[in-house]
Amino acid sequence: MPVIDITSDPEALTMNIVADFAAAPDRVWTVFTDPRQLERFWGPPGWPATFTRFDFAPGGLAQYHMTSPTGEISRGRWEFTKIDEPRSFEVLDGFADEQGDLNPDIPPMRMVFAFEPTATGTRLNGVTHFASVESLEQAVGMGMVEGTRMAMGQLDAVLQDLRDYAAGRGTQVEILDDQHVRITRLIEGPRELVWRAHQEPDLIRRWLLGPDGWRMTVCEVDPTVGGAYRYAWAPEPGTEGAEFGFDGTTLVSDAPRRAVTTEHMTGTDYPSTTNDLQLYEEDGATLITLLIEYPDAATRDMVLATGMADGMETSYQRLERELLPA
Repeated sequence: MPVIDITSDPEALTMNIVADFAAAPDRVWTVFTDPRQLERFWGPPGWPATFTRFDFAPGGLAQYHMTSPTGEISRGRWEFTKIDEPRSFEVLDGFADEQGDLNPDIPPMRMVFAFEPTATGTRLNGVTHFASVESLEQAVGMGMVEGTRMAMGQLDAVLQDLRDYAAGRGTQVEILDDQHVRITRLIEGPRELVWRAHQEPDLIRRWLLGPDGWRMTVCEVDPTVGGAYRYAWAPEPGTEGAEFGFDGTTLVSDAPRRAVTTEHMTGTDYPSTTNDLQLYEEDGATLITLLIEYPDAATRDMVLATGMADGMETSYQRLERELLPA
């Protein structure tokens, strides 16, 4: 976790963030000023950003929106006021409407991003200036501190070459908090094919089988928003276990980048989870990131204790073996 400290100062009307990164200043500068890299972490898990405009010059504008797992959209915009490459840049950051214009009811914040070299990489000193104590308190109340901490926590994956970060590590499980688990897996193949492997029944049946000795008996998928799906599996003769399945609906579909679905164990009164699947391709390899939201820590721990990650790893290995060219 790169964040060292986040503090707010009501007297100075500021919020300060200090974060250290094991990467050179020019590399850190690039991830903050390249919209395709910036949108991989600007926004906490579950609220990824999409930048639709990025005029990186004094007086230029950046426009973006963040989409929740339920499809709710929050829009923002930056006006670049100062740029001192590669040491610092400043923006006026505000909430925006559908046309990209500033929301007049919420004063914009002045944000300063400053980067300095350290013995091990780069330190970010970020200062946000608020118009009033009320604006500062409103930002804190909306979860800005924790949201910033979680957003910056995603930077390690962005700063490294994708294969250096994930190749050979298999299926990785990271507990973020009581309700959220992040699962990552690198697939040596193009994003378009990995997306189709998660959306098309004919392909799903070839790999989403879990441990050896199981077969998929039901695979019904409507990947459109509001569409339903249902999966079921049964053990092969000689394999212990009872048939089970999952059902749910699609909440968000942004092909071939993101799909959010609910997931419920069929025939039970177990609570549903929300599964946020995101795909990112770099140099022919695709990073699968699955953010799962559980209703509580007890449910989270119960599911993880079933050996879910091992079953997922077996399936991902099968995906690579069955669907990707040798």
